[in-house]
Amino acid sequence: MLILGPGLITGASDDDPSGIGTYTIAGAAFGFATLWIAPLTLPLMAAVQFICAKIGMVSGMGLAAVLREHYSRWVIYFAISLLIIANTINAGTDIGAIAAAINLLAPIPTVLLVILVSIVIVTLQIWGSYKLIVRIFKWLTLSLFAYILAAFLARPHWGQVLKSTFVPTIRFDHEYLMMLLAILGTTISPYLFFWQSSLEVEEELRMGRSTLREREGATDRELRIAEIDVDAGMFFANLVFYFVILASAATLHAAGKTSVQTATEAAQALLPLSGRIASILFSLG
Repeated sequence: MLILGPGLITGASDDDPSGIGTYTIAGAAFGFATLWIAPLTLPLMAAVQFICAKIGMVSGMGLAAVLREHYSRWVIYFAISLLIIANTINAGTDIGAIAAAINLLAPIPTVLLVILVSIVIVTLQIWGSYKLIVRIFKWLTLSLFAYILAAFLARPHWGQVLKSTFVPTIRFDHEYLMMLLAILGTTISPYLFFWQSSLEVEEELRMGRSTLREREGATDRELRIAEIDVDAGMFFANLVFYFVILASAATLHAAGKTSVQTATEAAQALLPLSGRIASILFSLG
């Protein structure tokens, strides 16, 4: 965990509640048929996130600042406006999903939980130090292993799983193509590009490189460490995404529950199928 930071956190953040919801819907609706997308997207994610990491490390600036440096104002305003809109919707969806998941574990009204979760997150961002937030985020990534455990508890047919992983299922119906698009969109998310480069700058600021001149440039060793970090983060993100689809396919799809719309609904549906433990694991994740 010592050399892992921005890449690992970015990878874990890719498996946010809205992303988990998409993967859950895919597994419930199509079974193992979308598992092959995970190994396909891994090199794509790793490549684009490493490019963003290098931009932050070499320029000493976040992606928005680099755009401002090289393009006209309307380009940066347009890009940032889209980012703000997307992030606001995404954050609202995620906070709602977090509250709904906690509600499954503790009988607290969801509306109250939304308020409490929002206050905790905002307080942490305003008064918490960058070092504290990174430490919390690193250890919170471990909670995503809950989905992997839930998948094994589902006891899938591993021969079928392996076949679906390495032999792509090609279909051209509207529902399947839209699901592939949704998975790609939530997995290779544009906000992660900005996040990755900004986190690299924050890491350099934490090391005492307070001026732009001090942050510009990167050694071969720093770039190798960043590549390991990014690759680990993207591998972890894809591993979780793979096992979420696997868990919901082996339980929900197998039981004919193909119309699940959220990860919270999946946790509720898992209770009679795989028992309390699997349901709790899905909620915790």
